[in-house]
Amino acid sequence: MSDNLFETLHAGFAGRMERPFLAAPDAAPLSYGEVVQRSAAFAGALRAVRVDVGDRVLVQVEKSADAIATWLACLRMGAVYVPLNVAYTQEELAYYLDDAAPRAMVGLPRREPELQALARRHDVAATFTLGQTGDGSLPSAAAATAPFDEVAPLGASDLAAMLYTSGTTGKPKGAMITHDNLATNARALFDTWGWRDDDVLLHALPVFHVHGLFVALHCAMLAGSRIEFLPRFTPGAVREALPRATVFMGVPTFYTRLLAESGFGREECAHMRLFISGSAPLPERVFRAFERRTGHAVLERYGMTETGILTSNPLVGDRVAGTVGYPLPGVELRVVDDDRRPLESGRTGSIEVRGPGLFRGYWRNPAKTKEELRDDGFFRTGDLGHRDAEGRVTLVGRSSDMIISGGYNVYPKEIELCLDEIHGVVESAVVGLPHPDFGEAVSAFVVRSDRATSETEIEGALADKLARFKHPKRVFFVDALPRNAMGKVQKTVLRREHVDAFSDEPED
Repeated sequence: MSDNLFETLHAGFAGRMERPFLAAPDAAPLSYGEVVQRSAAFAGALRAVRVDVGDRVLVQVEKSADAIATWLACLRMGAVYVPLNVAYTQEELAYYLDDAAPRAMVGLPRREPELQALARRHDVAATFTLGQTGDGSLPSAAAATAPFDEVAPLGASDLAAMLYTSGTTGKPKGAMITHDNLATNARALFDTWGWRDDDVLLHALPVFHVHGLFVALHCAMLAGSRIEFLPRFTPGAVREALPRATVFMGVPTFYTRLLAESGFGREECAHMRLFISGSAPLPERVFRAFERRTGHAVLERYGMTETGILTSNPLVGDRVAGTVGYPLPGVELRVVDDDRRPLESGRTGSIEVRGPGLFRGYWRNPAKTKEELRDDGFFRTGDLGHRDAEGRVTLVGRSSDMIISGGYNVYPKEIELCLDEIHGVVESAVVGLPHPDFGEAVSAFVVRSDRATSETEIEGALADKLARFKHPKRVFFVDALPRNAMGKVQKTVLRREHVDAFSDEPED
């Protein structure tokens, strides 16, 4: 047995090939055996256009069983899977084609003409879609070629996937993720979350991201579990499927929207074993409200594209609102000051990590790799946080989000937690905006449920909770906060759109 992740996953369900794997609405469930056969067929079609070990396959497709079969096809043949958000435009797609230099591309059927034109301009040898019939369809090509039933023998450090980071500070960067990175992280989560043979995963996440593609799917596959496979998250679809599931993974927005549903509560969640949240911080008020409504304390965890999952609240024991738990087995986590000196418990600093899930570096970007990966093997996450005396980790924000106002360091999350406790505030985001006197001005963006909630009322509510220098110098009321596909608030958008908010302030 080699280190190919396909073999690791296959060992988990090898004795359950007839068991249902993916059960999607309005479709017959696909068994593990059927999806494995489909992956061999797709691998055969890719091999026929000379996709080889180490070649990149860029994939921009809707969530489907065939999307998962394409991932498994790339694994078994040793190709490097490069998933992209389906919302990316043609111009954005051109950047990734230039940077990743894929041998093949699998895209959306409705975009086939433009994909063919892009392929010619960017020297992509072959272009497919996941349409069922017609020219360019990967299933059609697979039907016309011999399947690749083998599994390429690979080493632990061989690349399995390349995922692009969000690019909040410059162009997106391709994080190179190995077979061993994914295998060790999957096994650690499988054990940490007590995955059981009879678990049923309710999957409502996209599959172009670590959360939906790796964290969720790999745990289920190691157990041979059935997956209730929703094409997207809607509160109604999730509520209808919950009684058939035992595990649900979501982003904070999912939990907020479920709580907004009248009648949602304990009865629908009675069969559930575990609710997990990640990809963005879960507000403490949402944690508490969900527990009151359902009887379940959401298990929050912390990870990154470059590292896999790093920490988790415990399966058994206290899950503390606002924290992300303890480092997983094999993960070393330290909190350091600006001079990289370790800080004692309770003190906030930069989080650095080291462990088997750590990526191999940034694709074709050795300078950035050297900047973020320390000589001693620790990775600079860019997150700020602290640990308590027991080692539990609390995040306070991104170092890039930290505000320096009048010479004081201000951590946005501390203010957001206070804002979210105010009656009439649904959610908030705090950023620093350029200010002629203070350098940066603490600025709050607030979604409110009651338009009577005013800036004066918010200021009064914060008076006894926060030092004066932490108070927002301006409150902007908005209908919604901008978010990316994984539910993370896009603070760069808020900064960009309000960069001149204080440009008319007097400079006395």
